[in-house]
Order: sequence, then structure tokens, then C-alpha cells
Amino acid sequence: MSVIGAIGDSHRDRLMRLITPDFAILRGRPLPLGSSVWRGGINFSVFSRHATAVTLVLFTPGTEEPIVEFPLDPRYHRTGDVWHAFVMGLGPGVEYGYRVDGPNDGAFHRFDPYRVLTDPYCRALSGPAIWTLRDTPAARHSLVVDQDFDWELDHPLNTHLADTIVYELHVRGFTLHPDSGAIRPGTFSGVVECIPYLKTLGITAVELMPVTEFDENSVLRTNPLTGERLCNFWGYDPISFFAPKRSYASDSSPDGPVREFKNMVKALHKAGIEVILDLVFNHTGEMDETGPIFNLRGLDNSIYYMLDPVTGAYEDFSGCGNTVNCNHPVARSLIMDALRYWVTEMHVDGFRFDLASILGRGQDGTVLANPPLLERIAAEPVLANTKLIAEAWDAAGLYQVGAFPNWGRWAEWNGRFRDDVRRFVRGDFGMVPTLATRMAGNSDLYQDGGRAPYHSINFITSHDGYTLADLVAYENKHNLSNGKDDIDGHDDNLSRNYGVEGPTDNAEILELRARQIRNFAAILFLSQGVPMLLAGDEAGRTQQGNNNAYCQDNETSWVDWSLIQKNADLFRFFRLLIAFRKRHPILRSRYFFEPDAIPTITWHGFWHNTPDWSHGSRSIALRYLSGEADEDLYLIVHAEEEDRLFELPVCLGSTGWHRAMDTGLPSPDDITEADKEVYLPDQRVYPVRGRSVIALVEKRMAF
Repeated sequence: MSVIGAIGDSHRDRLMRLITPDFAILRGRPLPLGSSVWRGGINFSVFSRHATAVTLVLFTPGTEEPIVEFPLDPRYHRTGDVWHAFVMGLGPGVEYGYRVDGPNDGAFHRFDPYRVLTDPYCRALSGPAIWTLRDTPAARHSLVVDQDFDWELDHPLNTHLADTIVYELHVRGFTLHPDSGAIRPGTFSGVVECIPYLKTLGITAVELMPVTEFDENSVLRTNPLTGERLCNFWGYDPISFFAPKRSYASDSSPDGPVREFKNMVKALHKAGIEVILDLVFNHTGEMDETGPIFNLRGLDNSIYYMLDPVTGAYEDFSGCGNTVNCNHPVARSLIMDALRYWVTEMHVDGFRFDLASILGRGQDGTVLANPPLLERIAAEPVLANTKLIAEAWDAAGLYQVGAFPNWGRWAEWNGRFRDDVRRFVRGDFGMVPTLATRMAGNSDLYQDGGRAPYHSINFITSHDGYTLADLVAYENKHNLSNGKDDIDGHDDNLSRNYGVEGPTDNAEILELRARQIRNFAAILFLSQGVPMLLAGDEAGRTQQGNNNAYCQDNETSWVDWSLIQKNADLFRFFRLLIAFRKRHPILRSRYFFEPDAIPTITWHGFWHNTPDWSHGSRSIALRYLSGEADEDLYLIVHAEEEDRLFELPVCLGSTGWHRAMDTGLPSPDDITEADKEVYLPDQRVYPVRGRSVIALVEKRMAF
């Protein structure tokens, strides 16, 4: 059935550049969903159970008015609940969408035939090629892209989770600062430009904050301090689970975002760095009933979202206005298809699931013992070697750290590690037994569940909350610039300012803060589990006390690259600390230590073999007995303000204890290069400065 004759003269020429004379619309196929390039044309397929009519709408690039609309005949273009058509003579580059009609009661069903919806399965969206605050939903269309790409010999790196060092970064904020020196700042290509830096630092995986399309204009406030327009900077409000954010690509061509993302992954893999995506499946950017309509709400609201069964109001377990009905079979298929796409077509190595506890809720919101979606993800053959990391809580109070449904596959962001280490370092009493458990691999959380220490993703800071520098400089959040009267963000940050709130010229306070940053880092990288570092913490990045900078597209959120030189001693400390972890496999155990086995951990205090587990204790020492696998290590973690002497174990069959790290010493003595550890002249005791962490190595004798 040819429709060229129905197209206005002003658009015919634009269309003819995209089609051949064989242009026609045929029945097509229901699967796969989305747009698929086949020989001779493109197949379009979309799900909608409750729609009474679906119209395929075609656009030429750069136009907001359709060039043709083709109503799909439900007798011919529908299979079950899937509407489909095959357009012969059409190739990649065309933009499209759907008008969908059906019931509209303002609650359960919200069909609107006057609105053109994007395809939830589309691989790219049209729209501005640069970040803009003038974009509108109407300017976004689904885009048929050419998926051809020369991956050469690229393949998954499959770095063992125990050997992984995660670096959480924001693609735009990582290189947008003027001092980054990036030729293409704020883009996937900008990340590629920084690969030498990442290699020097020593991380093994980047965890990218959301990179799928979202509406940066969803925040309508201004900064009351500057008058600056605020925006959705973090991107935790997706309008697509598939399409890379177009404004994160320097390539403005239709295929640009997809191709540039692939080039980034390929380049990172060549450097030995894995790519983990932070994906948001728990809610969408359509928000509450007053929010915009992009796709799911207009395609089948009652299928894709959790609704109150009586009123049709949106259930909000996400804190963002809606909750995706993740365990409905249709929504579950959408999520699984997205995960498979990112692994097979985009070559990513893992996922971090935002508010993952929502993925374990049933269609009525109840917490399921064996959630179908989580089980399906864990058992999916294509994802068998893919890293799965859960943020094991949600915004409705469900907290599952250590209890997240597992099937032996899921790792977790360990919020308990973060909070307990913060309490210990700031000097809280009663934390020594808990700190020991955290450093030894979190057996209280994971051992009984059949998991290993590496199922704990340990972190002190993340995008959500203070940076590491702010954790030791602020006791109160400073979020007025967010335009919400400072009511947003956490109130209890388990932080200390050490006498002055925020910046200070007091040398004593600055030295203590610098030491505490090193103490946090040392505990993080000397603990069993997988360490995660927030981008910029290695150079002392600050957000000026803002602990919820989701709307700050400015120097508050950007990584300040000038700090790498300004705080070169701190960067050196992180670089050598990461290298130390890599050199010592005893710090990356695949299993929990047993008391009577080797390798194992033994516990000590001021005196050898005498740990102090009392409420008043704020110090602990531990010895890693490595056997043949590694050198023995002796760690001292001392949170008291007073200096103390610690008795050392006797060394047998070695050259004795050597100092690898002492955060109580000034740089460069705070940490040594590989094989330059300093021999201790006194092998009996070690003087420890108040609020310090020490790592000693028992160097083996050379034969």
C-alpha cells in the first residue's frame, strides 16, 4: 500500500532522500519490539494491550511536523497485544513515533491520540546535539539508527569482582570543568581522552551514572543565590532504557550517540577498564500524574506502572512520583531486553541497579520472597558473566543490605560499610567490633547467604551525599542553592568539621582533615570486598557542603582537574594505595577467612594477641596471615586522638616488618612506592599517631 501520494509537496523531497521507489507499508512482524532494519526496509513493533488505535508517524530529521501518518489496521497490523508494520524502501535515519488512542479516565488509562509518543525500545532519540535548557518533549522523536560497528576483537574483560576497583563518575561532569583540558568536554569522547589518567590512578572499572536519555529540564527551579536556572543533572529520571543521551555525544549525526558510546567502551576495554552502567528501572521521567508523557504512560499506563487498585493513583516507592510495575510480565520483558541489548550490542560489563529493592516488589507493591524479575536477571544466560550490583533499598523504607534476593549472583552497595566506617573514623565509641567485621568482609551480612566478601561493594562516598573532602569539613548540609530551602538531602551525614564549618586557613585543622581523608581511603582499600571511589575524591573535590547536588550543572558537581596538581600529594596517596591493594591478593579474598586456616586474619590491640572489643575502645590491629600466597600484612587502625604504642608480632623467616603506609606521617612518607617499604629499626613496637592508619609488610627473605 503506497502512501507517497498523500504526502505534501514540501516534505516529499526530504522523504525521498530516505526511501527507495519501493516504498510501501506491509503487515510486518510482532517481534522483536522496536524498530528493526531488515532487508528492503524497517519493521516497527510496539506493545499496547488497551489501545483501540495505533498510528505510525514518520518524520524527516530536524522537523517537528510529520511527513506521513499511517493508521495501523488492527485486523492486519496487530498480533495479540503487539501492533506492527513493515515499511519497505525505508532506511536508517528516519524519525518516527506513535499516536495511540484508547480509554482515558485520567487515572488507569491515559491515552491521547493528539500526542506523538516515543518508542520505549528505540535505540536513539532525536533532539538537540548539545545540552540545552530550551529542549521540549515535542522535539524528541524515536530514531532508526545503523547499528553496524567494527568492534574488532573487543570482548568482555571478565575481571573477577574481587579484583575490581570501581570508579563512579558522571559523563558530563567528569570533563566539563575548564581545567580538564578535554577537546570534547562533557561527552563519551571526553571520557576516552581521560583514559591515561584512569590508568595512572589504577582503577579497573568505571561506573557511569545514568547515560540513557532523560529530560534535563524536569527541574523548574532557579538557584536563589545566583538566579541560575537549575536542571536535572544526575539523570535519574529516564525516558528511555535503551537510548544513550544525545547531548553526551560530540558526534551530532543520527547514529552519533550510539557510535560514540561504543567507541568509548572499546577504548576503555583496550585499556583494561570495564564499563558498569547505573540503570534506573524503578521509575521513569514521566513522574506523577502532572508529569510529562513520553511513552509508557501513553502506551499502556495500567500495565507499566504500579497504580492504586481503587483510585488509579501512582504508587510511589521511588520518591519520584511513579513506580515501574517491574514484575508485570510485559515490564519485565522490557527490562530484560534492555539489559541484553547493553551487553550484546553495546559490550558493557555490568550494571548497578538504582533503588533495586523496587525490582523485588510485586504488582501490588508487596515485597516478594522470590521476585521473578530478580531471579530472571540472575539466571539470564547472556548475563552470566555480567556484574550485577544492587542498591538494596528504596525510598519507601525497604532496606535489604545483606538480605537482597541473591541466587549467588547479586552484589550490593554496602550502605552499612559506609555508615559504620564513618562512625568509627569520626571517633564514635563502640564501633571496634563492627569495624572489624566490615574490614574482614561483612560476614554478618553475606556469609550465611552463601555469598563471598566480594559481593559487598564498599564505599565511603558516592554521588549521593558528601564528597570525601566535605565529609571532614562539614557537619551540616548546605543545599540552599538547590532552591528548596535546604530541606532536601540527608540531615545525618556522620561527618565532622573538626572545629570550623567549611573552608578554613587553620593549618592544624587542614592537616587533620587531610589525615582523615587518608584514613577513610586506607580503610576502604585495605578491607575485604570491592572498593568504590567517587570521581574527584582522589584530588579533594568539594561540593561546598552540598550533599544533594542532583540539580547543579556547574562547578559544584564538575570534577575540578586543577586539584590534581594543587593536591598532588593526595592524588599520589590514592594512586599508591590502589597499587598496594593490587600487589597483595590477601586483600582480595574470594572467601571468608576461617580462624584455623591459612590464609586468615588474627586480631590484636595495643598488645599482641590482645584486641580490645570494649565499648570504650577506638583502636584495632589485624594481621593478615597469607601463607605462600602473599606477604603477611599488619594493619593498625587508630581513631583515638592520643598517640599510642602498638606491640608488633614477632617475624620469623623474613627480613622483618617494613612500613608501607602511615597516614600520621607527612607526604611523601605517608605511603611508599612498590618495593620501597621502609624497614622498621624497632621490630618490637610501633609508635602510632592519634587518628592514623598504618600498613606494615613482612618482607620475605630472598633465596
